[in-house]
Amino acid sequence: MSPTSAPTAAYTADLVVFGGTGDLSMRKLLPALYHSDVEGRLSPETRIIAMSRGGLTDEDFRGKVDAEVRDQVPADPSAWQRFLGRLHHVSVDVGGENRSGWSALTALLGGHEQRDRVFYLASPPMTFGPFCRELDKAGLVTPRSRVVLEKPLGRDLASAQRINEEVGAIFDEAQIFRIDHYLGKETVQNLLVLRFANAFLEPIWNSLWIDHVQITAAETVGTPGRRGYYDHAGALRDMVQNHLLQLLCMTAMEPPARNDREAIRDEKVKVLQALRPITGTEVDRFTVRGQYTEADGMPGYLDEPGSTAPTEASRRVETFTAIRAEVKNWRWAGVPFYLRTGKRLPRRTSEIVVQFKDVPHSIFPGGSPNRLVLRLQPEEGIELHIMAKEPGAGEVALKPVPLSLSFGKTFTTRVPEAYERLLTDVLAGNPTLFMRRDEVAAAWQWIDPILASWESSAELPEPYPAGSTGPAGAHELLARSGRVWHEEDQA
Repeated sequence: MSPTSAPTAAYTADLVVFGGTGDLSMRKLLPALYHSDVEGRLSPETRIIAMSRGGLTDEDFRGKVDAEVRDQVPADPSAWQRFLGRLHHVSVDVGGENRSGWSALTALLGGHEQRDRVFYLASPPMTFGPFCRELDKAGLVTPRSRVVLEKPLGRDLASAQRINEEVGAIFDEAQIFRIDHYLGKETVQNLLVLRFANAFLEPIWNSLWIDHVQITAAETVGTPGRRGYYDHAGALRDMVQNHLLQLLCMTAMEPPARNDREAIRDEKVKVLQALRPITGTEVDRFTVRGQYTEADGMPGYLDEPGSTAPTEASRRVETFTAIRAEVKNWRWAGVPFYLRTGKRLPRRTSEIVVQFKDVPHSIFPGGSPNRLVLRLQPEEGIELHIMAKEPGAGEVALKPVPLSLSFGKTFTTRVPEAYERLLTDVLAGNPTLFMRRDEVAAAWQWIDPILASWESSAELPEPYPAGSTGPAGAHELLARSGRVWHEEDQA
């Protein structure tokens, strides 16, 4: 990570977005690129080229972006017009017989072979290999090209390896950027700074002082109109294999020898390789899966509007999962990591909670252990909960109080969105916050036995009412060792 005082670099590139008229592009990528433009990170020559089957002209696409994106950003009129001028559109049918779109893209990129080329695949993973082969066939892959792959990267280890082999046949590993937008959040990056740039915390960042860690990604929304996708994904593939395991890695990794793009990724891979496998009957003991049902006027998963009729896959897919994981190494032996994610929960939040052990001998009644809370959303920040005396005469009364760092309130500069940071790193050719091929494989190797056990089981996911805190099994997962989820302890 670069120092905050470093001067802004302006990058020159042709950024080609496959799926450039889709939801991800309109909600995340184009607003992030606009902010990068406003803050001087895009040179005047940088172009943004959307590819889709929409049959749009450049003007059509600019009009679409003006209508759908402008209200999402505080657009200065002159800056907005400059940004629109960067936009182009090419209609293409990947795998089709009509090659006119590829010829149009070749003509648009022609004469700029020495410029960086970024191909962003905002499309389903089954298109990654065919798209890269088409790029190669059209002669568009240069030594200065990079490709960005969106998650999910496959459905299991075998499919992920197949995708990596197909893309790796065209692009070198150093040219491949597997994106996980959670790693672009300020709190995640600050976790590394908190641990490795401050002397007080790292000596107690181990099993001697930490009781357990909770990593949660909770959503209040369901899956209206998306059940066709979610039937084949589920919470384990959609959230745990990538987002939550990445947060676990950043929390549990050893200090790298240097702030180096490969040193940090090396340490993350070691964490995944140290995860204790969950297999056989242990799957029932250490994992929980649930599916939300109708409650308080909110539909259940099987009744979500705008979706296809439910199938057997719909009945078996999990919209909630909780897992008790263990990192089997000297630092973390005996410390459970509880991973939890779900839809239709009471509040939207993503956070890492590090629960410290109680003091060895308390001379005050009513104390509780210290807790470090790193909140990724909805408002990014860090809280350290410590014990303090309540004001007043008489008996000493203790109360947990937070020492709080809110990024939005503490820093006057705008806090960039995750995609903005990650797109800047792609333009800079910095892969530190992106997943390496062996990292993806190690994550799937841990997830696959859980998936296999669930898919072979006759048991259906445990139902939980929409708007509740999840199935009872998730609470029992912690209660068996005398623990509770963070929000229950705060109640």
